Amino acid sequence: MADFGEILRSIGEFGLFQKVILFALCFPNAILPFQFASVFFIQSDPERHCNTDWILRADPDLSTGEQLNLTLPREEDGSFSRCRMFVPVDWNISDIREHRLNETTGCRDRWVYTNSLYEATIVTDFDLVCDQANLLEVAQTVLMAGILIGCLLFGPFAESFGRKRAAQVPVVVMVIFTATTGLCPNFYLYLASQFMVGIGYGGYRLNGVILATEWIGVSRRALGACGTQLFGAVGQIILASMIYFVRDWRLAQLLTAAPLAVVVVYIWFVPESARWLLDRGRTEEAKQLITKVAAINKRPVSDSLLEKIVVKETEKKGGIIILIQSSVLRKYFFTIILAWFSLNITYYCLSFNVGNFGLNIFLTQAMFGLTELPAHILCIWLLEALGRQVSIMSTLLIGGLLCLLILAVPQGNAAAVTALATSGRFFANWAGSICNVYVQELFPTSVRQTASGLGSIASRAGGLLAPLLNMLAMYHSSIPTIVFGSLTLISGALCILLPETRRRELPDSTDEAEANR
Repeated sequence: MADFGEILRSIGEFGLFQKVILFALCFPNAILPFQFASVFFIQSDPERHCNTDWILRADPDLSTGEQLNLTLPREEDGSFSRCRMFVPVDWNISDIREHRLNETTGCRDRWVYTNSLYEATIVTDFDLVCDQANLLEVAQTVLMAGILIGCLLFGPFAESFGRKRAAQVPVVVMVIFTATTGLCPNFYLYLASQFMVGIGYGGYRLNGVILATEWIGVSRRALGACGTQLFGAVGQIILASMIYFVRDWRLAQLLTAAPLAVVVVYIWFVPESARWLLDRGRTEEAKQLITKVAAINKRPVSDSLLEKIVVKETEKKGGIIILIQSSVLRKYFFTIILAWFSLNITYYCLSFNVGNFGLNIFLTQAMFGLTELPAHILCIWLLEALGRQVSIMSTLLIGGLLCLLILAVPQGNAAAVTALATSGRFFANWAGSICNVYVQELFPTSVRQTASGLGSIASRAGGLLAPLLNMLAMYHSSIPTIVFGSLTLISGALCILLPETRRRELPDSTDEAEANR
């Protein structure tokens, strides 16, 4: 029987077909960063005061200054309270001026926001301030929880129903709930919609890259895996530009849904993975696809090659059981998921703090995207020049060290803190690209999607915990940095346990994967 690497060498490892499919599957990754717009671009503690228009019933001609002076208590520094107001009374204005108001209460009729950087954010629309301020971290956590569940659901889904369906369904979910998120009238419906968006996001990020790389030959596999990340970096830059000009989060959601609707149309024409079809014993379908791909790539496909493609004995399906039973695969599995978890918690801890580094938030976000571009371009070259093991160890160790160096810089030095945070995020993102390639090369076809899915779940667990870890800064500002910086260093050191897989065919069986030591 012909192995799939031999088939690809015959029909073209990276011909016109692969280029078109790679672009089609990478393009949505340029849109996915927009899903974070509502939780990234906010002012967590905007200038505000309680709405006290009740007093205008007593005297509609009051000036703004006098209205605030009569209805709001003052803080110790002399400024008006941002979370308290005087209890409304049914007095005439002369009695209020003469006796003044003394009894205070929390804001009863929402807030009035001033000097805001944005026209509208989830903080100002849903009043996530004062005793509701922690709900902002809840919103971030719910989105990350949805991404984790998406990986959990669509990993096994792809094994049973195919890579194609597992990439199509999440896009449909995203386009529906991205639009409904922008129309949500209250915070709880917003959370539900964002959770569903996260499910679609996680499902597509996991399966889009698998579908793309399973059609690409060994010589260009790194390009296929890193290409999806490269488009994501471009999306980060476009996101900063979009929010700079569109400072209303609801409009940003609807603008995000529009290109996703285009993806929904064309993604139904993306073909299934022939490698998956062969693994499932659907040989005739695989042969038809291989013949079409050869025609598109203008490569002849011989009858002798097609005759070699026979129904193979399907390897025992055990999913995670195979990973756990094999001591070699188990070692690889736990090492790679720890690395993925660590880099993701680092990435999102820094990302969710984009507005707290001291520099302009739009500039910082654009810098994040601009630094990711060379990370993924360099990744494609270095994976071939240095190999997988050296690349992942060096990126994790350097990234963790840069994050810990933030603690040595005075917090008032915004430029230095931003530079170190951006550099740490750069290396964490670089390591993420390597993990995308590495996890596919370590495990056999029968459990590759399961391993990738579980690895993505571990990485999304890191993203899920990032907002909660950032909340520990209320006890000491250095706690989050110490935790995620140390985790990244430890996981980088443990990657010495992984084998080198550069320029080797994807293993099709457990024996082939175990032999790669």
